[in-house]
Formats: sequence, C-alpha cells, structure tokens
Amino acid sequence: MGVIIKQSFKNMITTYFGFGIGAINTLFLFTYFLEKEYYGLVSFLLSAANLVWPFMAFGVHNTLVKFYTSYKTKDEKDKLLNLILLLPIGVSILLGLVGVLCYKWLLAYFEEGNVLVQPYIWLIFIIAFATAYFEVFFAWSKINYQSVFGNFMKEVFHRLCITVLLFLVYFSIINVEYFIYAMVMVFVLRAIAMQVYAFSLYKPKFNFSLPSNYNTVLKYSSLILIAGSVATILLDLDKVMIEHYLPIENVAIYGIAVYIATVISVPQKAMHQIIHPLTASLLNSNDKKSLKDLYKRSSLTLLVVSAIIFVLILVNINQLYLLIPQEYQISTLIILLLAIVKLFDNMLGNNNSILFNSDYYRLVLVFGVILSIIAFVFNLLLIPAYGILGAAIASFLAFAVYNVSKLLIVLNKFKMQPFTLKTVYILFFTASLTATFYFWEFPFHPILNIILKSIIVTAIYGFVALRFRFSEDINLLVRKYINI
Repeated sequence: MGVIIKQSFKNMITTYFGFGIGAINTLFLFTYFLEKEYYGLVSFLLSAANLVWPFMAFGVHNTLVKFYTSYKTKDEKDKLLNLILLLPIGVSILLGLVGVLCYKWLLAYFEEGNVLVQPYIWLIFIIAFATAYFEVFFAWSKINYQSVFGNFMKEVFHRLCITVLLFLVYFSIINVEYFIYAMVMVFVLRAIAMQVYAFSLYKPKFNFSLPSNYNTVLKYSSLILIAGSVATILLDLDKVMIEHYLPIENVAIYGIAVYIATVISVPQKAMHQIIHPLTASLLNSNDKKSLKDLYKRSSLTLLVVSAIIFVLILVNINQLYLLIPQEYQISTLIILLLAIVKLFDNMLGNNNSILFNSDYYRLVLVFGVILSIIAFVFNLLLIPAYGILGAAIASFLAFAVYNVSKLLIVLNKFKMQPFTLKTVYILFFTASLTATFYFWEFPFHPILNIILKSIIVTAIYGFVALRFRFSEDINLLVRKYINI
C-alpha cells in the first residue's frame, strides 16, 4: 500500500484543489454571474455528455487497464494500443450518424419544455467525444503508473478555465453564448494535452494489426461498456430527467447539492487512479492473498478519510447555504441522502477494480442494466411527485441496491468482503459526531462559523482516529510526515 498511499495522497491534494475551484464556481460564480436558466443549461449539457461519452469510449479505457499487463512483448502491447485508439473513433462516427438522423426529433423533444437547450444540443456530442478520448489517454498514463498529471487535467484544468471564462462573462468581455462555446473548447484542449502527455510516456508503433486475442478484447470492451456506464448513468440520469419534468433552473439547484456531496468521493477518485491498474496486476498474477489484503485496507482507509468529509459537510451545510442566493437553497435531507451514497461508495474500497478486471464483470453488466432500468423508473415516479427531493431519493435507492449487489458478487465469487469491526466503530463515531455538531452554531459570520466548527470537528475526529488506529496506513503516513 506504500506506493498507493503516496500517489493517492498526491492525487487527493490535486483533486481537492480542483474541487475547491469547482466549489467556488458552483456555489458562487455560477450562481451570481449567470442567470439560473443558463446555469441549468450548462449543468444539463455536461450531465448529458457524461451519459454519452462512455458509449463513445466503448469501454476501451477499462480494457486497456485490464489487458495491458497480460501482454509480454512490445509488439502485442502496440497492437492493443492501436486498437484502443481506433475503436472510439468508429463508435463515435456511428453515434454521430444516429444523432444527425434523430436531430429533428431531438429538437421537437425540447420544444415541449426547455427550448433554451435547442441551439446547443450538438455540443453534447463534442464534449462527449473529447471526454471519451481524454479518459482513453488518462488510462494510458495510469498503466505506466503515472496518474498525477492526468488527475490534474481531470480535476483542475477545466475548472480553472471555467473560472476565467465566468469572470470574462462578469466583466462583459464575452456573453453567455460565447461562454458555452469556449467551455466546450476547454474540454477539447484538455483531451489534446492528455494525448501529448500519454505519447510522451509511451508511443506505440502505429499499424492496423490486431492483438492475437482481439476477440476476447472486443468482447470485454462491448460488455464493460455497459457495465462501466452504469455508475455514470445512475449519477447523471436524475439531472437529465429533472430537465424533462421541471424548469431547467432546477437542474442547477440540484446540481449544487450533488456537487457538495461529491466532495466525499474525492479520496476514492484519488486512490482509484493508482489502485485500478494494481488490482488488475494482482488478478492477472492470481495473487489472492494480496488482493484480499488490498480490498480490506483500501476500504478502511477510504472510509476513515471520507467520513470526516461527510461530517464536515453536514455540520456546516446550514452556514454554507447562508453564503449563496436563497433560491439555490434546498433541504438538508437531499444533501444527507446524496452524502450517504458517496460514503457508501468509499466503503467499497477497490470493489469496482476487482469486478471490472475479473471474469465476473458480466454479472455486473446484468445487475447494472437491471438497476439502470430501476433507477429510470424511480426517477419517473418520484421526480413528478416530489421534485428534486424525489431525484435524491431515487439516486439513494438505486445506488444502495447497486453497491450491495457488487459487494455480494465479490463475496460469492472471491469469498472476501471489505469490512472489519473497525468499520462499525468508524460509522458509529461518524454518526455521533454529526448529530452532536449539526445543531451547534456560533453567533458569528457564516465563514467564521464554518472555520471554527471545522477546526473543532477535525481535531476531535483526527485525535480519535489516530488514537484508536482506525487505519494503520493513515497512522503510518501521519507518523512519516509529522513524526508522532
């Protein structure tokens, strides 16, 4: 876990820096610099692109991680990389043709409600295509165990560019329409930069030869395409369906709640960049003992880090909402439901990596398709009835069933689970700390209140976590840098 913790720590710092910029954009710049309708439009375009890009990528970013270490010669590795480069282009062309044929239907669909979306529908394809190839080249860097630059580009670069663009809107240097087109170009530039970096790490000899097991590779890609898209569908389906049933500004309001809760997932995202290829290597070498150890330790480490973020968000949420326009404030229950989803995701450790790199990814595919349908039905029933609260309930239920299913698959097939008695202690302590400090407010300015409460909560949590050794890996890391 030493290499994992070290790179994960660097990735987590980068990711939180990016999330900090994103928080400023999401909570303040978008809410004060753009009208609610246009903020909702931007949120919808990005959410729709997130639903489309996994299909364009055709799962090859996961395929690359799974199969690359199984090849022993440079020639075979080059053949795999060439196939990885070509597949998304072919799939994107097919999807583009479908989009052209269905364009009039799409325009008619948005005539019924939010007509503001109509002129920008085609931008969804551009953002999705750029994101698909960014993920391909990011995976390219991860198989070389170099994830820090890619993580910076994924978490910081586009958010920083959007910050600059929002200020250009504020100072009337550009209008909102130019902002949207410039934002799309940011995603294109990000993909190009990632390509240049990936080729600097390793540039294959280009040819049209296929790897010897191309049938297996294509089969895996076609299946992992759907299995790997499930989490994305579950994550963004609610926002897309909110646009259909409610005024588009509700997408922005709900998007703020999702973004706040998503901060909890940063430790998982940071660790995943390095742990995913390592898990694939352990599976390829059939090292079950190390895999089981990695499963438990990754779960415990992620839970310890994400639990304090969970507490800090919930105990400060009321003060945070005092800092943004009142029309963007929503129920704490929505934040709680979404935060529990993210905390549960972290508790799974490297569960996703185990499933997607094993022979049992087909089971995830089956469960994923079923759960995507269930999530669609939940949103279909709950959003018209309860608005954005219904979307939060639908996401909570869908992710709960999805995560439990993945836990049971690994338990059944690998005879291992990630939880220990410490997991129970951490969850109990997290709930107690949240309940204790949620209703306690200082009589000062909201920013000062947030700082004071965060210092107190972090000090208490940190002392207890280190004193009772919640995670040996975290204790070792703290000793190394702080010498305690």
